[in-house]
Amino acid sequence: MGDEAALEVSPPATVVSANEVARRYGDGDMAVHALRGVSLEVERGKLTAIMGPSGSGKSTLMHILAGLDRPTSGSVTIDGTVITDLDDNDLTRLRRKSIGFIFQFFNLLPMLTAEENILLPLSISGRPPDPDLYRELLERTGLADRQTHRPAELSGGQQQRVAIARAFISKPSVIFADEPTGNLDSTAGGEILDLIRGSVNSYGQTTVMVTHDPHAAAIADRVLFLADGRLVKDLSRSTEREVLAAIEGLRAG
Repeated sequence: MGDEAALEVSPPATVVSANEVARRYGDGDMAVHALRGVSLEVERGKLTAIMGPSGSGKSTLMHILAGLDRPTSGSVTIDGTVITDLDDNDLTRLRRKSIGFIFQFFNLLPMLTAEENILLPLSISGRPPDPDLYRELLERTGLADRQTHRPAELSGGQQQRVAIARAFISKPSVIFADEPTGNLDSTAGGEILDLIRGSVNSYGQTTVMVTHDPHAAAIADRVLFLADGRLVKDLSRSTEREVLAAIEGLRAG
C-alpha cells in the first residue's frame, strides 16, 4: 500500500489523577490526618471545584495535586507522569511546564510591572512568549493599558487579572486556583469568575479551583466535596442553590 495518513492521537481525557492519597502531619497520638485515601480524576478541558469546611483537607489536596506538597502515601499523576515519583528538581521542571497557579493573595512580585509579572513563568524557564496569546490575554483581562503598572498601582481585581494572565501565558496542562475570589469584593470576584469560566470555554483550559463560595462553585462543570479528609460527594454542574443544599446535607450528616 501507499503512504498511510498518520493517525491523530487524542490526548488522554484525564489530566490529573489521584490514587488513594493520604497526608498525615506528625506521629502517634499527635498525628493529624489531613487526607484519608482520596482518589479522583480531573477531566481535560473542564473546570472542577473542590469545596469543604475549614479543616476538610481541600487546600492540602490542591497542594498535593499541584506538586507543592507530597502525600504520606498514594500517588498523583499529571499528563501521564507520576509526579509523586519525581525528585525535587524534576518536579520543579514539571511545574514550570505543566502547571499554572492563581492564588487568593495574587503572589505578584512588587518590583515588577504587570507585563513582567505575566511573563515571569516564561522568563524563568527561558521560553519566549507567544505574542498573539499575550495580546489576547491583555485584551481579555482588560490590562492593555496597565502593562507598565506595578502591583501597588493596581486594584485587587486588576492584580488578580495579572495573576490569571500569568497562569495562562505558559499554556499549562492544568491551572490550580486557590480561593481566587477570597480577597476581592463581590463585583471584582464576579469578574474574575467570568474570566476563569471563559478561559475554560474558549481555550479548553483544564482548571481545578478550591473555594468556599457556592457562587464560585456553581460555575464549575463538577463540584467535589471533602469532609474530614475524605471525598464524600461528587456533583455534576449545579446551581448555587444545589451547591448550598449539598453543603447543608454534609453538615446535617
